[in-house]
Amino acid sequence: MSTTPPPPSALTGTPRPVKPEPPSEDGAFGWLRALGPRGRRAFGGAFGGYALDSYDYFTLPLTMVALSAYFGLNSGQTGLLTTVTLIVSAVGGALAGVLADRVGRVKALLLTVITYAVFTVACGFAPNYETLLVFRALQGLGFGGEWAVGAILVAEYAGAKHRGRTLGAVQSAWAVGWALAVIVYTAVFSLVDGDLAWRVMFWTGALPALLVVWVRRSVQDAPEAAAAREESASKGSFAAIFRPSRAGSPGLLRTTLFAVLLSTGVQGGYYTLATWVPTYLKSERDLSVVGTGGYLTFLISGAFLGYLTGGYLTDLLGRRRNIWLFALLSAVCIVAYTNIPSGANTLVLVLGFPLGFCMSAIFSGFGSYLSELYPTAVRGTGQGFTYNTGRAVGAVFPTTVGFLADSWGVGGALVFGAIGYGLAALALLGLPETRGKELE
Repeated sequence: MSTTPPPPSALTGTPRPVKPEPPSEDGAFGWLRALGPRGRRAFGGAFGGYALDSYDYFTLPLTMVALSAYFGLNSGQTGLLTTVTLIVSAVGGALAGVLADRVGRVKALLLTVITYAVFTVACGFAPNYETLLVFRALQGLGFGGEWAVGAILVAEYAGAKHRGRTLGAVQSAWAVGWALAVIVYTAVFSLVDGDLAWRVMFWTGALPALLVVWVRRSVQDAPEAAAAREESASKGSFAAIFRPSRAGSPGLLRTTLFAVLLSTGVQGGYYTLATWVPTYLKSERDLSVVGTGGYLTFLISGAFLGYLTGGYLTDLLGRRRNIWLFALLSAVCIVAYTNIPSGANTLVLVLGFPLGFCMSAIFSGFGSYLSELYPTAVRGTGQGFTYNTGRAVGAVFPTTVGFLADSWGVGGALVFGAIGYGLAALALLGLPETRGKELE
């Protein structure tokens, strides 16, 4: 007979404690379960912040026709409103990135959301074009920093296996905010006179105040990343992201320069479309407010699915291949969309879906890719600077369209956005593949 003593639970009758199994990473939402409770709250904060960032941004493109009529603006002046937002966003993004490295991701996130909300509302009170231009520029300070900070916050919770699709899901919040803006725009401009409706649209930009309260109470930085950041003497250092490689000491200068070029190309193409497609649909396709909203629904639906699909593909194919693929497809879609014969508005409706899909899927890998290119101590600084400097330089594209629109037409000038995607493809030649990289 065996002399092995029975386990303690057999002697006491008390069931042995069962260690909980880790959350399954399988299935369509395995990436979300793998984040854990804290990570999911961080995801919610970043998703909500980016959705409302998008909502506040699109108050301008959607009201551009009414603004032009109210203040008597030409195409160049309306394009400048977008350009100044994007240029100042480079300053805001760089500052937010440094703050994220020095004081933490969540505190920087809160500051960016408050900034873009306050100045979006202020735009609704602008008495003249010059004041509107100043308020829109100040809105860019918060607009520039929110995505970079939120993306880093979530990236530091996500494992290498799912980081691409997790950040792609955060990116899809842009389409959600865009859709919300179109819904509100359609309702406001259908019920309120145009001279007041554009102001009401900007006033609804106060919505992010609700998010600020929740984030402050519920979200915190990833503990391991926060500890690593605090231990570094070079946290939040601009000098570090411009340090060239030396013998035995790899630098970040090459990475920073090519990441800026990549961001410039992708965002130059994207913001050209985001800024001018509503005007194109109304002025050259002669669509009503409700008609424009309907056509944009196809574009935004494609964008939402593009973000999610691109997130999976960036994990499956790799960061560089995903960007290369959709840079090519986006350029092809722009040329096709803007060369549809007059009278074929049904084709414009149908092609809006693949256009939105491709121009958004290319963004899905950005959050994971830029996070993986930089070490923890300067991750916010590097990502905030490269993404938003690219956005500021890419702002030249929608402005160029504005000045060319009078002679080429808005549709003809939109083709200029395809050049941006060519620049993005070239930039990848100078950047490494980072799929599967663990963040320290």
